[in-house]
Amino acid sequence: MTDTQTSSPDALPSSLPSSLPRPAQEFPRLEKAWVTPKGWRFITTVNNTNIGLFYIGTALLFFLLAGVLGLLMRAQLAVPDNALLSPSTYNQVFTMHGSVMMFLFAIPIVEALAVYLLPNMLGARDLPFPRLSAYAFWAYAIGGLAFFCTLFVGLAPDGGWFMYPPLTSKEYSPGLNADFWLLGIGFIEISAIAGAIELIVGILFTRAPGMSLSRMPVYAWAMLVVGIMIVFAFPAVIAGTALLEMERAFDWPFFNAERGGDPILWQHLFWFFGHPEVYIIFLPAAGMVSTMIPTIAGSPLVGRRAIIVALVAVCFFSFALWAHHMFTAGLGIMTMSFVSAASMAVAVPTAIQVFAWIATLWRGKVAMTAPALFLAGFMFIFVLGGLTGVMVALLPFDWQVHDTYFIVAHFHYVLIGGMVFPVFAGMYYWIPLIKGQRMSERVARWAFWLMFGGFNLAFFPMHISGLFGMPRRVYTYPAEMEWGTLNMLSTVGAFVFAAGVLVFAVDLVRSQRRPSRDPGNPWNASTLEWLPSGDYATRSIPHVHSADPLWDQPNLAKEVEAGQHYLPGSASGLRETIATSPIAARPTYLMILPADSWLPLIAAAGTAGFFLLMTVKLMWLAWACGITAVGAVIAWLWQSDRKPPIVEARVSDKLVLPVGAKGVRSHSWWGTLIMLVVDAIIFASLAFAYIHISMRLVVCPPPSAGLPDPIWQMLSSALLLTGSALMFWATRSVGKRRLPWLALAATACVVLAFLADFHGYQLAGLAPRRLAWSATIAAMLTYQGLHVVLLAIVGLYLAARGWSGRLTAHSRATLDNSALIWHYATLQGIAAALIVHIVPLLMD
Repeated sequence: MTDTQTSSPDALPSSLPSSLPRPAQEFPRLEKAWVTPKGWRFITTVNNTNIGLFYIGTALLFFLLAGVLGLLMRAQLAVPDNALLSPSTYNQVFTMHGSVMMFLFAIPIVEALAVYLLPNMLGARDLPFPRLSAYAFWAYAIGGLAFFCTLFVGLAPDGGWFMYPPLTSKEYSPGLNADFWLLGIGFIEISAIAGAIELIVGILFTRAPGMSLSRMPVYAWAMLVVGIMIVFAFPAVIAGTALLEMERAFDWPFFNAERGGDPILWQHLFWFFGHPEVYIIFLPAAGMVSTMIPTIAGSPLVGRRAIIVALVAVCFFSFALWAHHMFTAGLGIMTMSFVSAASMAVAVPTAIQVFAWIATLWRGKVAMTAPALFLAGFMFIFVLGGLTGVMVALLPFDWQVHDTYFIVAHFHYVLIGGMVFPVFAGMYYWIPLIKGQRMSERVARWAFWLMFGGFNLAFFPMHISGLFGMPRRVYTYPAEMEWGTLNMLSTVGAFVFAAGVLVFAVDLVRSQRRPSRDPGNPWNASTLEWLPSGDYATRSIPHVHSADPLWDQPNLAKEVEAGQHYLPGSASGLRETIATSPIAARPTYLMILPADSWLPLIAAAGTAGFFLLMTVKLMWLAWACGITAVGAVIAWLWQSDRKPPIVEARVSDKLVLPVGAKGVRSHSWWGTLIMLVVDAIIFASLAFAYIHISMRLVVCPPPSAGLPDPIWQMLSSALLLTGSALMFWATRSVGKRRLPWLALAATACVVLAFLADFHGYQLAGLAPRRLAWSATIAAMLTYQGLHVVLLAIVGLYLAARGWSGRLTAHSRATLDNSALIWHYATLQGIAAALIVHIVPLLMD
């Protein structure tokens, strides 16, 4: 910093009067830095606006594809004893319908909208890791499309979107169908986690100066909470899919009761992800509703702070509810009673939000535009779904309707009402941002009433058919059950709903075929995404003073467009944005962002190819794709961490900021830390599997197995600690010749540590194919082995950068982040050894 830095975050930068022109080259320099590639090179773009549109379009495509599968199901169930689909085809269709809706539409669409909207809503030029966003999208698009195409070659999964073993074990599902789900969905979840890391860091570190947490848009709050939920929930399903795939591929019996495994373990891991996922889908929609309703009402949001607290409360309760789906699994009455109470308690923070929305509408003056119609439909449908949610939270009632069509009706009311209707409202509300064109209000009314009427006609009768005993996941039913009329109503309703979606799609395409124009602020909204913008986002980064900046600062749009706020040009000639402090949003440093590149696309294609080719056992091609992906990521990192062209930059007339930051002040350090939290939860899930299987044993360890001599774990731990010490020394040796050698020595230590660990288990006679208990230990050891491979690559990478002179005081992010990973791997290795030895002592 220099002595020209502003002293208060609430002081506007001193700027030239609006009547005086900005420097002649300032704006062209900004435009040049952010220009979008043309023609076929457009797919190399990493700009959040373009990636967000790619994301949204792909997610909507999957919504349509899953909808077609849903219509096939409804056509099959329209009449009794129907033979339109064979049983095996129906099983594949309903499994793919659920999987595509949940994994390829619901989660991606909320992340897609956030990638598109958040930077402008926060007043930033872009998200902090644009290439990570591009990688996440391409991995999702390539992997998702390949996964969907399995339906056309008879290899689609057929065990339900929750894939319960033993139905999905090798014995009962011997083909590759289940493997495509396990590897494909696990890989797609990694893409979702990458997007969550991007959003969390972006929300915390790239808000406009003055946009403190208390002034941050509620939608940004919702996405921050959702990002944290993804980080904590999704690793469990990654661990679960890895365990089930290892059981299928290597015959390690994690879920095989005959060899000490437990199918209930899968349910714990899956639903620890699966129930928070319901709220991961709902909360972004709730954030969009809290953003749109004040605009529709022309009045500030009632109970804004209470809504934010409610978002956090829903996050907290959602992680206590996973056993809500396991009331018939025999968990014990005390456990189920606590979960039942939590399942009802989560309705309280949800109700707070609904009442605040109603109060805002009541206080304002509402015009029944297309967004308002869809939001009204959302509140009606979602409240009904919430009421049936309280019903199934009651144990006696759930025992009666579990696995019936009552549950199908409930979760469609919650998910479609709670997410799809707000998303459609958001599409009508934010569509002018793309080309300045609004969609037709007249056509929107047709779309709404077809969707609203069709939805209720389709799903309300399912409550009744469920109460009459119709089970889920049956491909047909006999006429004497008298379910035919209800099912025919549901089928007609589904096709009416689909007609409404088709009307929307046609109008969407029609509106986007018109010429582009300035969108202005058609709804008189209060949030920053409606500022004038281009590829570079806003002409200058605004300073805000309230939660409704466009209402409270009426000249803000003109000031920003005139370049009177922060960073009106490009100080370095590269893409830049301002990093701000996480709480008060004070400017801290200038963040240089990477430009467009092929590398994210190559890395994503290689990653998708690795997982998909591994599934079909084309090992050489799979490893070639994997090596390509790793090489692309290394090249991407090599380019990103480089000495900036300038050391400090003037971002306003009275504010000079340093370029980049080191250690804990850096956004990349925090991104790495969040990634390690994901890593730790995957490991914790594997440790939970070991503890769960151990608790089922009469004697632990079982008589036919044993633990390694502790001396080997002690030697391994000592070597790991030595490696961490060497890496700590390396972080203090920037610019010195010993740095590369320290990195190589640390690498040798972790490799020797793993070999010591592995040798100890070999001597103990660990037999993962014989017993599930041994298999869970082998899983933790394998996971540590993956980290050793990673650290070996990292150590060689650091040595290469050190020898090339690229590790300097101004380009050391790679070193700091690598050290963080190194210390985590040390802690994980020691924790694994302690868990393996301590748990049997506690079982005595």
